Amino acid sequence: MEKDRNLLLACRYISMINSKKILLVEDDESLGYLLSEYLKMKHFDVVWRKNGTSAWETIQHDYFDLIILDVMMPDMDGFTLANKIKQQFTTTPFIFLTARSLKIDVLKGFALGAVDYLKKPIDEEELVVRLNTLLNTLSAKKSSAIDNRNEINFGDYVYNRDNSQLIYKDGSTQQLTFRENKLLHLLVLKQNELCSHKEILNSIWGKNDFFSKKSLNVFITHLRKYLEKDPLIRIENIHNQGFILKIIEE
Repeated sequence: MEKDRNLLLACRYISMINSKKILLVEDDESLGYLLSEYLKMKHFDVVWRKNGTSAWETIQHDYFDLIILDVMMPDMDGFTLANKIKQQFTTTPFIFLTARSLKIDVLKGFALGAVDYLKKPIDEEELVVRLNTLLNTLSAKKSSAIDNRNEINFGDYVYNRDNSQLIYKDGSTQQLTFRENKLLHLLVLKQNELCSHKEILNSIWGKNDFFSKKSLNVFITHLRKYLEKDPLIRIENIHNQGFILKIIEE
């Protein structure tokens, strides 16, 4: 019995670590509860907010793989919130899930940068399929765009993986150590996305323990110092989750 219980807890932990984090913005109490619970059951990490204002406060302090927006909400409607997301968090994907089904609304949603526009009512199983397909497609596109390039441009820097060099626009070059190079490569591949502690530590240190995490923090400090010349680039710490190489577009 104890062995089965431990196995169940382990499976739940693995599912939690591998889950995608989603912000659901929905003011309807019944629908919001139903969707958030169903998505959690399907191993998504879901945060539910009931209006645009509280959602905007959450977005500024947390990372999400995808945001689901209703349109008709109190305080701040979904179109207004989408516009704010697009301006400040340019790489965070969002979709609309709304009863507003007129062509003009759909076109406005896509014009604001939505990656999909879904109409209520929607079958929960169909929503899960759409979300998984969309998240997999977005992740694959981003990885394929930069994974095989030896030189990667971001902000005012050129990163050369093979030569372990970080070159600033004035020509000054920072030679990277083995682990600095591996760490920066992971962060650049997932720029503007969460790179979890587990992923970093297992791929670079080969273990995920207290001392490795302390060492990781030291290397993050090194990279922050190397990148400080460009004020639009920063490495953000997401508490108890990991790090994001945030590149802000002007």
